[in-house]
Amino acid sequence: MALQIDPSRDALVVVDVQNDFCPGGSLGVPDGDAVVPVLNAYAARFAAAGAPVFLTRDWHPVRTKHFQAGGGLWPPHCVQGTPGADFHPALALPQDATIVSKGMDPGEDAYSCFHGETEDGMPFAAALGERGVNRIFVGGLATDYCVKATALDALKEGFEVVVLEDASRAVDLKAGDGDRAMAEIVAAGARRARLEDLTR
Repeated sequence: MALQIDPSRDALVVVDVQNDFCPGGSLGVPDGDAVVPVLNAYAARFAAAGAPVFLTRDWHPVRTKHFQAGGGLWPPHCVQGTPGADFHPALALPQDATIVSKGMDPGEDAYSCFHGETEDGMPFAAALGERGVNRIFVGGLATDYCVKATALDALKEGFEVVVLEDASRAVDLKAGDGDRAMAEIVAAGARRARLEDLTR
């Protein structure tokens, strides 16, 4: 079924398309950079419709429980101010996209964008509310971690969620993690969509 972007209620949320999560990065997602042109196309559609775009990023301190040295799962990645934390250079989003940073607290993992805040310190949910958003279109990296956590939290917060399956890629720490994550998101009440599902 076709989806129409409604600028009075919809937002695009681009999750963590950062150098460290792309091939060659310290925690590169297989084929992670393939989401960039697709997300650029989504962003162009949302901008043309006058709908807001949110751009999220991991923004970790040097020492955090999220990293292996602190007892976490992951090698160091997306450390504040490093090239690995920069957005992928080919990501072309509207100039007025709102940046949301997460993972700054060394005591939490912060997979979900709902643990993040805008550059002026506004919690992500409040920033969505300020724009009148009640449906989010979510894509980025990675399906089985930050995209999943964000989608599930959004549903718990009462938002409608559309997960962009053509603009997301999985870490797949265990084979099939990405497919299982997508199934979990949909079972929780989200719908999945691809670029061709959006009407111009």
